[in-house]
Amino acid sequence: MPLVNISILKGKSPEYKKAISDSINSAVIETMAFPDDDRYQIINEVESDCLQYQNRNSDRVMMFLIMRAGRSNKVKKDFYKKAVENLSANPGILPENIFITVAENQDIDWSFSDGIAQFVV
Repeated sequence: MPLVNISILKGKSPEYKKAISDSINSAVIETMAFPDDDRYQIINEVESDCLQYQNRNSDRVMMFLIMRAGRSNKVKKDFYKKAVENLSANPGILPENIFITVAENQDIDWSFSDGIAQFVV
């Protein structure tokens, strides 16, 4: 159940955004064993000059996952690989234009609703 912040270039179709969302969610579920309905994503559309990724000018995506600590390095590497495979297949982003970073936190750092830290009650 990571919270996934995804940045893409502005002006993409709803189908493109769905492909991005589904590709990343599928990789999360397959490699990290999260439940199928644990989808927490924010898709940000930005102008090309606001999505700075070294010298890359073509289609690109940058994502930042925040999740509870505990996943092994192997699981994270498997996620990176699967996410890139999925995004390369649909919507067709070049592997070298996919940037992923993960930050971990603790159970107390999550409240899904009602002002309650659900993992520590």
